[in-house]
Amino acid sequence: MALLKIVIEPDPRFSRPSQRLRQKSTRIERIDDATRTLAADMFETMMAANGVGLAAPQVGILQRMVVIHVPAGSEYEDDPEINLTLINPEIQRAGGQELGAEGCLSFPDLWGDVPRYTSVTLKAQDVDGTTHKIKARGFLARVIQHEIDHLDGVLFFDRMEDVASLHHTSEAKEEVEVV
Repeated sequence: MALLKIVIEPDPRFSRPSQRLRQKSTRIERIDDATRTLAADMFETMMAANGVGLAAPQVGILQRMVVIHVPAGSEYEDDPEINLTLINPEIQRAGGQELGAEGCLSFPDLWGDVPRYTSVTLKAQDVDGTTHKIKARGFLARVIQHEIDHLDGVLFFDRMEDVASLHHTSEAKEEVEVV
């Protein structure tokens, strides 16, 4: 496994982000050893960066793959640890809505309040090519939406109601998860 270089962009309040993260990713047609190696490298990179999600475009690869790590106890004390690799994920249903703090590995030290669905149902393939239907709620649903947005060239501050409300992590009153 290898650490990959994360695409880092400037603060959008002061400089326009490049088009690297604005491109749509292509569907993965063949899941093979190269796909599995990329997934493992992305997971290792995400963990080294203390993130909870990483999309392939964030490491310069325009393919529809994300990796997710939600630590045990992230919302409730008895929540299990969740590790997912989602290939060609598609949200099929979503419901509820809440405002929550988000950050992004590609925009270090920035966070903002982003409205997201509180629950999502999606289908995605795993690294063996098996298609799964996944139902997610709460924080996991937020992470999934954030990462799938990356696959479509959408950035977290695009979803904010007021981009002027972006803050630096040092200004945060409570801990912000970086997705």
